[in-house]
Formats: sequence, structure tokens, C-alpha cells
Amino acid sequence: MSATPDAPLALIGHSSLAARAFREVGLIALAVPDDDLSAVLGACRTLHFTGALVHPSREIAVADAVDTDPDARRVGRVDAVAFTGGAAGGHVHGTYTLADALMDAVEASGYAAHGASALLLGSGADLARALPLVRLGFKHIGIVADHLPEAERFARDVPASVRAFAVGRRDSALASLAERADLIVLTGGTLPAGLLQPYHTLADLTGQSTTGTSGAALLDLSALPALRLARQLLHATGQRYRPEDLTGLVAELA
Repeated sequence: MSATPDAPLALIGHSSLAARAFREVGLIALAVPDDDLSAVLGACRTLHFTGALVHPSREIAVADAVDTDPDARRVGRVDAVAFTGGAAGGHVHGTYTLADALMDAVEASGYAAHGASALLLGSGADLARALPLVRLGFKHIGIVADHLPEAERFARDVPASVRAFAVGRRDSALASLAERADLIVLTGGTLPAGLLQPYHTLADLTGQSTTGTSGAALLDLSALPALRLARQLLHATGQRYRPEDLTGLVAELA
């Protein structure tokens, strides 16, 4: 259900300056306190706020204070909240939009995922951000975490139609697994030296790695922040926004 035009949007962890920027897309947004999240979220529902956007610094805390969907539970974070049902008996629903926005960004880049192989490389829980990419049609998925049990846990969430291989970062099998990959997705930590080869494409979610002298291609994820904000606003307000219209707002929220 779409929000009424005058229903305010709560900003949790964002500044009042960010709230002003929402006027450019026709939304009333208010920065709210974030010290007692359960009380604040309850008050927002009572006051008929449409929903809330959550700053990255408060995503884990908000996840403990709302009803979460599967994506949010998997990663233990919430970046958008919707209020439903009114003050009496209402619900506070939290989601985590980064994973689906990443799928949008990969598709928008024109990368041909169907039938290719991917290697998801992270530290642990951050791997959940990239796991939905398996729905793009990859044939093989390698999952690499700091510790093998973590990688195995995420491998169990991969559909049976996709062959999944789990290894630890220090496992000697990592090099051969990387050799069979077309796309390498870095969700956390750093890239092991010598892992990238000229035939690889790198999707870096950390914003800290480069392809260096490897000759590998770097997947263009510049549209990801706006795609993510569009999904956040859809969950929080019920309204659809074009990502290209949100680029200025993204800069204010950074």
C-alpha cells in the first residue's frame, strides 16, 4: 500500500541535513532519536509514519527491534522499515535491500551470469549480501569465508540446482576453485594475493580493492547505491522511484 503524500518518513541514524534532501523527491522525512529503538519505532507507528530508512551504523540494532524478513534475518541487519496495521496491533517490518539491489546492479551492468561460475569471497556474515546472486543463473558457486564452517553454512542455502563448493580462505583448494570462476564477488576482507587472473571479473562490495595489474575487469557497480535506495523507499513508503532520480539524494545520505 502506498503512503499518503503527507505521511512522514523516519530517518534512523541519519542527520537532519539528510532529511531536508528528501524534499527534492517529494517526501517529508524527519530524523528521529535512535537511543531507545523499540520506543522510537513504536512512537513512529502511533504517529502514522509510513516507514523508516536506517543508517548503516544502526542496521544491526534495528534488526533486534523489528520483525525481519528472510533476507534481513540471514545477514542480521535491517536498512528499511515499514509500519503496518496502525497504532493498535500494528507491525514493524524490517528488510535488508542490499542483496536484491546487487542483483539489479549486476543485471544493469550487462554481465552475462547465466551459465557462468562465481566465487563469493568474504569474512563471514557479510557473504549473505551476495548470496541472492545465485538466482541470476550461475552454474557453479564457490563460497569462501575466513573459516570453513561459515562457508559451509552459506553453501547450504544455495538451491539444489546450483553446484556449491565451500572452502576456507587458507584452504589450498581456494586457488583451483578461483581458476574455475568467471566472476569474483568480494563482500568482506581482502583479496588473497595472486587470486585475480586476466579472465576474471571482480565485483567489489568493500570499495577498497582494485584489479591492479592482474588484467581482470572491474564490474561497474556505480548504480548500486541508487538502486538500493529505490528498494529501501519501496519497502518503507510503498512508492516506486526511478534510481536515476535518486542520485543526488544518495550523495546526501552517504
